Amino acid sequence: AWLAKEEWRLDVFRTHGKIYEASASAMFGVDIGLIKKGNPEYALRAKGKVAELALGYQGASGALIQMGALNMGLKEEELPDIVKRWRASNRRIADLWYGVERAAVECVKTGITVTLSCGVSFARDEKCMTILLPSGRRLFYNHPRLIPNERGYDSLWFMGVNQSSRKWEAIQTYGGKMTENIVQAVARDCLANAMRNLSEAGYKINFHIHDEVILEVSEDGPQSLEEAVRLMCRPPSWAPGLPLNADGFTGSYYKKE
Repeated sequence: AWLAKEEWRLDVFRTHGKIYEASASAMFGVDIGLIKKGNPEYALRAKGKVAELALGYQGASGALIQMGALNMGLKEEELPDIVKRWRASNRRIADLWYGVERAAVECVKTGITVTLSCGVSFARDEKCMTILLPSGRRLFYNHPRLIPNERGYDSLWFMGVNQSSRKWEAIQTYGGKMTENIVQAVARDCLANAMRNLSEAGYKINFHIHDEVILEVSEDGPQSLEEAVRLMCRPPSWAPGLPLNADGFTGSYYKKE
């Protein structure tokens, strides 16, 4: 949402944070206040939730099924409508997918550096296509090439490790997938920034797991959970307007809360 400037979603994260309800509200034109337990409109929350989990990176009906839509009681014939409604209410995110793909294809085809309005830019040399992230870090796609697909459009391929077979081979990618790569990389850079803030403030970081940081602190020392949360939420200089939040707990050993 931040990269795509999908402002209504950013407003949700800056305020109540109920993205499943807000998504259902946007998709079906229902007041978000009605999407609560006890009301018939609450059934829409399940559609909003599965759409949020499955469709953010150009997924369609198959992604909804993989995310358990049918197990939640949704019918397969309903799924295309959910896809259509989610994309219609998140047009800027959909535009970002297609913009990323066009930029990557143009870059590989011409060798020209292409920069998107979100500040992400694509460049290539004889070996790699790179994506420059807002933080200044780069993603690398090894030996990129364009192969026409069944509809005659250029499809982007690169050499990498197949996540299923674990073999080194040619891998096809597309706008939504590259957008996912970019977003996950930006999330990693946000965590790295948070860890730097904590370390510079004197906090001892024992280890980290995905989006969690585990700190060792003295029970009677000056450091506090409240301060740690505040340091983690300090936005990076390269991410103006990005809403960040954090939460935590104290304990004598690590656990999944």
